[in-house]
Amino acid sequence: MAFIEIEGMEFYAFHGHFEVEKVAGNRFLVNLKIEADLSKAGQTDRLEDTLDYQKACLAVKEEMSVPSDLLEHVCQRIVTRIKDEFPVVQKVTVKVSKMNPPMGGQIEKVSVSLEG
Repeated sequence: MAFIEIEGMEFYAFHGHFEVEKVAGNRFLVNLKIEADLSKAGQTDRLEDTLDYQKACLAVKEEMSVPSDLLEHVCQRIVTRIKDEFPVVQKVTVKVSKMNPPMGGQIEKVSVSLEG
């Protein structure tokens, strides 16, 4: 097994429970860790024998553009999408961080991680 990690994907999105979050939006960071058998790609040096990182990033971008009240819901959608779209994936872990969440104080970020 091997791991592909796509780290620090940044998005402006409209996830949150509070109305202000749904209207004003916020900055989010997403990290993706994918476990897969990539041995064939190591031998062939062919993109079609591995997971296309660009397509994985596009899948995350599309899921981030769909507003959700909860980060847990966003994470689940991303995990499901990656596993459905890329059969080579054995396991995926996603971490979604909301930067400067509106929680009544100075907080750098709040994050939810999900593995599937």
